[in-house]
Amino acid sequence: MPLTQEQKKQYKSIGHHLKPVLIVADNGLTEGVLAELERALGDHELIKIKVSILDREARLAAIAELCKAGKADLVQVIGKMALLYRKNFSANKQLSNVHRFK
Repeated sequence: MPLTQEQKKQYKSIGHHLKPVLIVADNGLTEGVLAELERALGDHELIKIKVSILDREARLAAIAELCKAGKADLVQVIGKMALLYRKNFSANKQLSNVHRFK
């Protein structure tokens, strides 16, 4: 289910204060990156990712692939930073960025 504008607004304000938990470099989407993406989305629900790929189209394609691989919704892209959200019904409230900043 796509995010509503209200949800996006709330998640953007939370995401502004987050540091990137995942950095994708020129090696692209390796197994290690995808495993860390899965772990981070499971723990935090809302994560910031830095995609250090110079070509804009390749960067946007990598972000789209990350969303697809992690079954996550894209909240926002600013430059090389992307904000992704995936609902976790059994999230640890101490780790979840959504629950901690409400």
